[in-house]
Amino acid sequence: MSKRSPTFNEGDEPTPSRRFLPLLTLILIIVVGAFIAAELSRSVLVSLPTTRFPIGIPDTSEPSGLAPPGAQAIPGYIRTYVNDFVSSGVPKGWEVYQGVPGGDPEAHFGAHHVTQHGGELLLETYRDKAYQDRWVTGGLCQCGLANTYGAYFVRSRFTTSGANEVELLWPKSNQWPPEIDFNETPSAHQTTATFHWNYNNQTRQWIKGGIDNFAWHTWGVIWTPKAIEFILDGRVWGVFKVAADIPNIPMILVLEQRTSCALNADCPHMPVQMQVDWVAEYHAK
Repeated sequence: MSKRSPTFNEGDEPTPSRRFLPLLTLILIIVVGAFIAAELSRSVLVSLPTTRFPIGIPDTSEPSGLAPPGAQAIPGYIRTYVNDFVSSGVPKGWEVYQGVPGGDPEAHFGAHHVTQHGGELLLETYRDKAYQDRWVTGGLCQCGLANTYGAYFVRSRFTTSGANEVELLWPKSNQWPPEIDFNETPSAHQTTATFHWNYNNQTRQWIKGGIDNFAWHTWGVIWTPKAIEFILDGRVWGVFKVAADIPNIPMILVLEQRTSCALNADCPHMPVQMQVDWVAEYHAK
């Protein structure tokens, strides 16, 4: 059976005004909706997070194009340590790792895989004939300077994928946990931040993709009694706010590479440099 067109009795046919009323209503809804959407869009744009923490000061003489932030770059804080790595050898107050890193038995640290050159601290991963031609990495800790709470910023990049680069805070006592990893790069375009706490190793992790880790970035962590904030180029990208679980013990800054081949992570296929332009640290006034 064919579908019949609707019919109207005489007098029931819509008048022109009644016929166009739905159309006018639709137009009004569209116009009002567009206005509301524009206002919402404007408010969203206005409320987008802006740079809250320092990235650095423009300086073409620096390898990364940015010099360390100023002494009072963070309101309520004062800079207590800065290193632009313009010397040679191991930075004063730092210690270089040697041997097998904990939790990664197939990896190995070599003391001569950490150097300073051209205004950069270099951690270098390569096959080392002194270690049976194995992949050997660099790692060091700021063991001579422990703090409870503070703001840490590291300007860094790496040259190719294949080694796991990590920037973290570690207990001065060497009794783990806690551990605050504020930049751990499993691949060329991803990073993670991970907080480990209590002896059951409870963890909270944040993952951020779409990053060019071959480009320079300013990584940071703000550690206070009430929160741990993870910073990328001045913006917060992860926050932990359970005050009862936040560590209140002295911790040290650690920079390291690991091959992680045995852990099914990215494994080197060519030499890799982790390049650090500077480190800046702040503490509440």
